[in-house]
Amino acid sequence: MEYTFSYLLVLFLIGAIGSILSGMVGIGGSVIKYPMLLYIPPLLGFVAFTAQEVAAISAVQVFFSTLAALVVFKKGGYVSFRLVGYMGTAIVIGSFIGGYGSKFLADETINFVYAILASIAAILMFFPKPKGSEEVLAEQLAFNRLYAVVLSFIVGVASGIVGAAGAFIIVPIMLVILKVPTRIAIGSSVAITFISSIGATIGKVMGGHMLLVPSIVMVIASLLAAPIGAKLSQKINTKVLEYILLVLIVATVIKIWYEMLT
Repeated sequence: MEYTFSYLLVLFLIGAIGSILSGMVGIGGSVIKYPMLLYIPPLLGFVAFTAQEVAAISAVQVFFSTLAALVVFKKGGYVSFRLVGYMGTAIVIGSFIGGYGSKFLADETINFVYAILASIAAILMFFPKPKGSEEVLAEQLAFNRLYAVVLSFIVGVASGIVGAAGAFIIVPIMLVILKVPTRIAIGSSVAITFISSIGATIGKVMGGHMLLVPSIVMVIASLLAAPIGAKLSQKINTKVLEYILLVLIVATVIKIWYEMLT
């Protein structure tokens, strides 16, 4: 596949825009970049990526974008390392299984799994959030450890299949089920997503679907843009952040289901 300057520029812009938004709401970016990579290049007349290729590019991009955003959130004190320890360990095992196992699945199956995950995340976001204090310190956070481990493993397996790292559903789970304050949920989800992306990335590389040039372009865009989004996240009202996440997830659900059904 030949990559012209205009093609690489489109990929860079997709990576940058997606990384800023994902850094703001604590997700790795696949919930945004997956459909953008899948639909925008052919819409502009460029060669389209397959779902397998998009999933592989997303996996390696998420690894670097979450690493860049994590540095910012850690400095702000919005990462609960106990929560990350429990959920991160479970999700990395699940994501490796899903990432490697995806090589045996058809493109239609990968898109279907992605649509189901996004739909669940959207439904959770409509549930009322606990009225707990947003002033709780990350190191003092209390949560149900069993729920955290079991749900993380399940999300890891499913998200590993689409190379999404699972943050777009992990954040709603932390907000609604584990009752984690918004800013700590966003910061901790970045750390968990980073851990998850390790298993998903290794699985995708072993699966043989990694495209070097697009991946490098997306990584550069992520390293530059993700910290910007993370810094904005710490200044924006928590309700606004939740609405942004909801809009992103719902828009993705509508788009993916529409394409699958038509």
